[in-house]
Amino acid sequence: MSDKKQKMFEQISKNSNINPDEILKVAQSVQNADFSNEITVRKLVRQLAQMAGKPVSKEKEDKIVQAITKNNMPADMNTLNKFFKK
Repeated sequence: MSDKKQKMFEQISKNSNINPDEILKVAQSVQNADFSNEITVRKLVRQLAQMAGKPVSKEKEDKIVQAITKNNMPADMNTLNKFFKK
């Protein structure tokens, strides 16, 4: 794994208490996922929330799913972070 990827996984792990190996498993499982499919995206959001031990309200889940399925996600990490903290 490149240093850049390793640092990214370390940062995610630090911020979310999720094991980097679990992140890789999820990433591999969604490599060919259809992110325009609401059911697929909703399952992923719920799985990630459970892994992080962070409850996601129905309203927030709906906003996240809509943003992903409509390909309207923020492009940078700071904006993305703010998006999920709303």
